Amino acid sequence: MSGHSKWATTKHKKAVIDAKRGKLFAKLIKNIEVAARMGGADIDGNPTLYDAIQKAKKQSVPNKNIDSAVKRGAGLEAGGADYETIMYEGYGPNGVAVLIECLTDNRNRAASDVRVAMTRNGGSMADPGSVSYLFNRKGVVIVPKAELSEDDVLGAVLDAGAEEVNDLGESFEVLSEATDLVAVRTALQDAGIDYDSAEANFVPTMQVELDEDGARKIFKLIDVLEDSDDVQNVFANFDVSDEVMEKVDA
Repeated sequence: MSGHSKWATTKHKKAVIDAKRGKLFAKLIKNIEVAARMGGADIDGNPTLYDAIQKAKKQSVPNKNIDSAVKRGAGLEAGGADYETIMYEGYGPNGVAVLIECLTDNRNRAASDVRVAMTRNGGSMADPGSVSYLFNRKGVVIVPKAELSEDDVLGAVLDAGAEEVNDLGESFEVLSEATDLVAVRTALQDAGIDYDSAEANFVPTMQVELDEDGARKIFKLIDVLEDSDDVQNVFANFDVSDEVMEKVDA
């Protein structure tokens, strides 16, 4: 789930100890398989695959699972599914714009899952293009704070094309153009700075401020959507204050 930074951080922390860990593993493995199919098994020549593998390793996906996914995707091992990426658009409670990115081998099942999740949780589907214009494709790198300051991170990535560094509490979020993602990630590595994930995401250009009730509703919708095996990412244009977030977490 991406859209609201503080919520993204909360999800990121929870993911490690999530009861749905098997589901998370499956999505990370699927990412690797698709990246290998699109760009080959050589991580030096396939930065998308490199980033997918790094993210999986950060979430403790076993190396043998990762290796098998690369081989399946690259056609070196039997059993790979023919996944396609489909983007659905809609509105959640309080008029929050929602982009749902699916990676599926069954378009009808994915469409049905998304539609049911949306309509049962206060959302509605929208025509293609009616929501996506509210988002820009950006490179997003999440850097754990540790002993780092914002200036440390900014100094490392500024010349690589980074546009801004946001403080998420326990980590920093580095935003860039999607085309500069590899350069930014490489700059962090060259500076000896560890990062948790690097990927191209949809970042909202404007956000809807939510109260506690609205926040609970949108989080429920996102949870139900992400529970679908076909849903890979959910992006939404909401914002929640620290005060509201504390109430929701409590």
